[in-house]
Amino acid sequence: MTAILHTLWIPFDFILHIDTHLPAIMDSYGLWVYAILFLILFCETGLVVTPFLPGDSLIFAAGALAASGAMNIWLLAVLLAVAAVGGDACNYLIGEKFGDALLRRLNGRLIKPQHITETEAFFDRHGGKTILLARFVPFIRTFAPFVAGIGKMHYGRFARYNVTGGLIWTWGFLLLGFFFGNIPFVKHNFEYVILGIIAISLIPMVVKAIQGRLKARRQPAPGVTTDETDDRAPAQSSSQSPTQLPTQLPTQLDERPADSPSGRRAPGTRNGDA
Repeated sequence: MTAILHTLWIPFDFILHIDTHLPAIMDSYGLWVYAILFLILFCETGLVVTPFLPGDSLIFAAGALAASGAMNIWLLAVLLAVAAVGGDACNYLIGEKFGDALLRRLNGRLIKPQHITETEAFFDRHGGKTILLARFVPFIRTFAPFVAGIGKMHYGRFARYNVTGGLIWTWGFLLLGFFFGNIPFVKHNFEYVILGIIAISLIPMVVKAIQGRLKARRQPAPGVTTDETDDRAPAQSSSQSPTQLPTQLPTQLDERPADSPSGRRAPGTRNGDA
C-alpha cells in the first residue's frame, strides 16, 4: 500500500516542486530540457489519456528559470506555443478520426465519462469559444479539442480559437513566471504559488458544480407538483395529444450552438455542408 501511495505521489511532487526538478533535469540533460518541456506540454494538450500532466505550473516555472538566465525566454516562447497549438490540433484529429472508437474501448478506464460530459456541457454554453476558454481549465483543456473533433467542428473555426488560445495561455503564464517567479516571497513559497495557480484554474469547475447542484435542488422531483404550480397551470384537455411534448424536444435540441458536440452531425460533414 505504501509503495502504491508513493507511486501516486510522484506526479504531484513533480508539479509542486517543479522549480527544483527543472534545474535537476537541466543538469542531467542539458539542452534536451527544451525537448522534454515541449513533449510534456504537447502530451498534456494533445493526448486525451494524459490530462494529469502539468500545464500552467510548468510554463510558470520555465518563465521563472528564464528570468534567472538558466533558459532562453525567446526559445521557450516559440517552443511552448508550438507545443500547445500543435497538441490541440493533434487531439482534434484524433477525436475526428478515432473518437467514437476510443470512447467505446476506453470509456470508464483511461477516459473518464464525467470529463467528456463536463466538456460537452462547456461546449453547450460557450460554443466554439470553448477551445479558447478551456485553455485555462485543467482537464477541460485536454478534452475540449478531442470532443470538438468528435462533433466535427469546422476545422478553420477550431484553428482560429486554437492559435489564439494557445498564444494567450503559453505567453501569459511564461511572462508571469518571468516577471514574478524570482520575487523572494514567490521563490521561497513556490509550492504554495503552484497550488494557488492550480486552485484558481479549478474555480470555474467548482462554480459550475455548485450551480449544477443548486439548479438540481430547485427542480421539483418527477411527478411531484407544488400547490402554487397546480393553481397556475391550466387544466389539460383530455383531447390533447399525448405526443405533444416529445415533438417539441427536437426543435429545442436543434437550437443548440452549431459547434456543440451534443448536436453532432453525420461523420464526414462540416459546418456549412448540405
